Amino acid sequence: LVIVAKVYLSVTKKTNSTTGNGSDNGHTGDGTVPSATGAITGGDGSQVTLEDGSTFAYSNQFGGFWVSDPSNPFASGAKPNSWTPALNESWTYGKDRIFGVNLGGWFVLEPFISPALFQKYPTAIDEWSLSEAMAADTAGGGLGQLEKHYKTFITEKDFAEIAGAGLNWVRLPIPFWAIDKWDGEPFLDKVCWRYILKAFSWARKYGIRVNLDLHTIPGSQNGKFTGQVNFLHGPMGIANAQRALNYIRIITEFVSQPEYQDVVQMFGIMNEAIINTIGRDALTSFYHEAHDLIRGITGVGEGKGFYISFFWMHAYGAARRRLVLVPISPDFELHEGSDGSRRSKCINAHCYVVWDSG
Repeated sequence: LVIVAKVYLSVTKKTNSTTGNGSDNGHTGDGTVPSATGAITGGDGSQVTLEDGSTFAYSNQFGGFWVSDPSNPFASGAKPNSWTPALNESWTYGKDRIFGVNLGGWFVLEPFISPALFQKYPTAIDEWSLSEAMAADTAGGGLGQLEKHYKTFITEKDFAEIAGAGLNWVRLPIPFWAIDKWDGEPFLDKVCWRYILKAFSWARKYGIRVNLDLHTIPGSQNGKFTGQVNFLHGPMGIANAQRALNYIRIITEFVSQPEYQDVVQMFGIMNEAIINTIGRDALTSFYHEAHDLIRGITGVGEGKGFYISFFWMHAYGAARRRLVLVPISPDFELHEGSDGSRRSKCINAHCYVVWDSG
């Protein structure tokens, strides 16, 4: 089963520096790699060697080329196609176009995206109940089954094919338990982080920019993973909001390092929060707090960190395909302020088109 959902990103224009969001890592501004680095690179028809020693032929008829520099694993000279700037070149919003794909079902599991994992456990309806069922099934591999999924669901060849298809961005949903979890939460914590790092490495190799999305929030912002909303709502709502801010801080500090700035150029701090339950004022306050936390780490102004993506959905209408989009708050502006504090923010809105009115 393949589900396709259009994701629209409305951004405010950012003035670009000569190096964009990343560093040049010793590469030339036109995206080519100086021969002195000893880098391995290739375009359409070139042979790519994978970690396990196997090889495949790279197919890219759009002028893209990959780069793998043994002397500098953070080299960023690759391009997915001829019309997309290399990672070490500036991305100009309003001029350069995002052609992206969502890598859902890799690190955050839902029955309609990763059905094979759920078919073995018919009572599982979400990752919470799936994790409980797997943990009880020690004979069947326990929670270790999830690492096999991480290894195989998306691989380096998929990133090569994404570039070869003419795409230049991926949205990468990740869970908070990639960092850690609390006692009583059944998730497999920390394990998927090493595969998130592989995703960053593969994106760099093929010149693909990453929209990193913190898809799950402690207590749940929409009830998908716990059956109830306990974020900014309920007995642990404030505590879970503080946990979420801590995870946002950790992720921001990591991807703001020079080694990752050029790959992770957008960070969505929360997915599909239910404003009806949480309350608009509470969610707006959290967004402001998260914004200030992030910009306290990255700085504000030109070239200071990734774009911050805020989810802007209010509620589903009677039919799931009809969305009501309501501004979070009149004072939560996306335009640039005099101090640069409004710079580099965007709206993430999901317009589902695959459900009928039934």
